[in-house]
Amino acid sequence: MRFRPLAVGIGLAAVLALAACAGDSGGSTSDEKAPHPASANQQPAIPRPSPTKTQENAEQDTTAAQISTFALDVDTASYGYARRTLQEGRWPAPGEIRPEEWVNAFRQDYAQPSDDGFAVHVDGAKLPSRDEAVLRVGLQTRASDTAARRPANLTFVIDVSGSMAEAGRLDLVKSALLTLLDQLAPGDQVSIVSFSDDAEVLASMTPLTARNELKSAVDRLAIDGGTNLEAGLVTGYQEASKAFRPAATNRVILLSDGLANQGSTEWETILEQVKEYAGKQVALLTVGVGRDYGDELMEQLADNGDGMAVYVSSEEEATKIFTTQLPATIELRARDAKAQVVFNPSVVESYQLIGYENRSLTTEEFRDDSRDGGEIGPGHSVTALYALRLKPGANGQLAQATVRWQDPDTRAASEASKSLQTGDLAAGVWDKGTPVRLQVDVVVAAFAVYLRDRKAFGMDLPELSEHASRLASVSEDPMVSELVTLIEKARPIG
Repeated sequence: MRFRPLAVGIGLAAVLALAACAGDSGGSTSDEKAPHPASANQQPAIPRPSPTKTQENAEQDTTAAQISTFALDVDTASYGYARRTLQEGRWPAPGEIRPEEWVNAFRQDYAQPSDDGFAVHVDGAKLPSRDEAVLRVGLQTRASDTAARRPANLTFVIDVSGSMAEAGRLDLVKSALLTLLDQLAPGDQVSIVSFSDDAEVLASMTPLTARNELKSAVDRLAIDGGTNLEAGLVTGYQEASKAFRPAATNRVILLSDGLANQGSTEWETILEQVKEYAGKQVALLTVGVGRDYGDELMEQLADNGDGMAVYVSSEEEATKIFTTQLPATIELRARDAKAQVVFNPSVVESYQLIGYENRSLTTEEFRDDSRDGGEIGPGHSVTALYALRLKPGANGQLAQATVRWQDPDTRAASEASKSLQTGDLAAGVWDKGTPVRLQVDVVVAAFAVYLRDRKAFGMDLPELSEHASRLASVSEDPMVSELVTLIEKARPIG
């Protein structure tokens, strides 16, 4: 990360530091640190890719930029794929690390709204460094009763190219789909499209009362040829459009490693081919698989196709996505959802949004309902973290956070807001009284930033591991325990 030097000699990169550890002052010295010596019981160092320049959000002075605006993002593919690479002893490519997707992969504890809109939660904590704090904006939708949801038209677009022959790709997809077909409701309908050199419709839109026909189509999926993702997605959208039901949830679900090598391989061109269909309230879900994975293509297709991107590397994860999350989140709660945070310049000297670089919007685009935002399903939470520098001794309102979204059916726009006062900040980010989930979010974001930029808000990997270990015990969350393991795997080169 690049930050302007501060008069007190502490860079904003140290905003989330535990103590006055050796932080940056705006330079790149942390990229040049020697790795920790490996002890006898440490694993070999993970090969580390060269640092790359990332398009990170700059520190903003509130006298010049009082307002921060971004589209919501519920993708988690960045975390899922990085987790796999670390588990395999590989260092994630910096360009594939999006900190907001790491934070949003973890469970939150926000209260749900009573209606179909958003509950807005704003909290934060002071940091050991003088006059610095972390601000968390949490947005939550109401969970869905699966039994009461509207029927769904699901079009599965499945990659059967040669690269999907790797163990854990097509076999994982087939197993998950067969399980899902037993989970869907009788009023649902499914179509299945496969693609390699070209696309083939294995099952046109079929009601779930004919499950055996759909299962036979899944069984016929077989590896063959190259990866013409464009042909697959265009055919999938055509099938979804032909069977479109206004009273149903209509969704295209792409399952692929994203390694397109035939037809168009650029997301802009592919989406141009399907924009007519995508504009007819057909949302897109991309499900990534495979050791080698076309992250950018799959992520951009989802972000620009009114959908979300996830990544699965095991049968357990696939089962969770297809039999738990997908049936419960088939519906949408909000279209084109955006967030805007207005900071009080008399209290906040500067701020920096962690992540959301490719979701940034101008102030005017917040209430421009023609501008694309994020599509949010039932029971989803979205979290954004800000690093703040406070004006010494200042008190009063820190910031006000507002979320704006459109009704999935009527496109009517709504807003909800909440503000935070300086007195509402927890006394210390690591204090016992500070929300555990806030502390977890800070550690997760710091680890993501470290892997991407070789910086972790002033903390090194041993400190991150120490905090993660403590929080794993307190939260009793298996994902936080797994986070400890991932940090430890990165430590030999930290």
